Amino acid sequence: MSDDNSLTDTHCHIHEAWRAVNGSDTTAKLWNKAGRPDPDDIIARAHEAGVQRMICVGTTLPDSRMAIEFAKNHSGLSASIGIHPHEAKTYVNNFDAQKIFTSLAAQPSVVAVGECGLDYFYNHSPKQEQEKILRFQIELALERDLPMIFHVREAFDDFWRIFDDYRGIRGVIHSFSAGEKELAQIVERGLYVGQNGIMTFTKNEAQLRAAKAVPRNRLLLETDAPFLTPAPYRGTICEPKHVRVTAEFLAGLRDESFEDLAAATTQNARNLFGI
Repeated sequence: MSDDNSLTDTHCHIHEAWRAVNGSDTTAKLWNKAGRPDPDDIIARAHEAGVQRMICVGTTLPDSRMAIEFAKNHSGLSASIGIHPHEAKTYVNNFDAQKIFTSLAAQPSVVAVGECGLDYFYNHSPKQEQEKILRFQIELALERDLPMIFHVREAFDDFWRIFDDYRGIRGVIHSFSAGEKELAQIVERGLYVGQNGIMTFTKNEAQLRAAKAVPRNRLLLETDAPFLTPAPYRGTICEPKHVRVTAEFLAGLRDESFEDLAAATTQNARNLFGI
């Protein structure tokens, strides 16, 4: 497949299929439930679908370390280091862990900071602690001149209050499923919009209108694998190969050719992450 038609998965967690994890981690549980597929096979299937580049996204300190190690041993893969808002309470007063996390940003395979942000849907960590850890990661990204991968769920008002305290932040709102109001706020601030399989199965017309309205030069594709498998493959594990399914759906929704959408989103990923 020509590079013009190549696709990029800007957000996946396939590194967690690499090693057995016997804990309560939701991502690991999904990979284990799927029989822990060989990550090399996952990557091969992605390549067959035209997905040539993938970013393995960390959500904790050990997970970020794993993403780095996995990415540096696989061509076409990069890593992002992040502390998910769910995990904020674990790290907010652990300054030794924060110091180690900061050092990871210098690793060559690291192209972004995140997944980080605010999640008021679950509130697994107190809002104040989520904010502190988000600010810590914003300041690290600005210091290292790295883009950011943001997770924002039912928290845009507070997120913009924090975001607007800084200048020069580059990044993407991951797994965007809000409406046109939030889209306008995102685009106004020069951020990118990450879309995944949600768009293929949502019944929310406002979400679909917003997806159609994302400027082509601000759109990124992602899977969030192993989560959010697109239709018609619901009920199976999500893999980076499914970026192609989402791309085909979005191309139809937006009345664009698949080739144009693939080329634009691949270029957008290159522009933001340097991959």
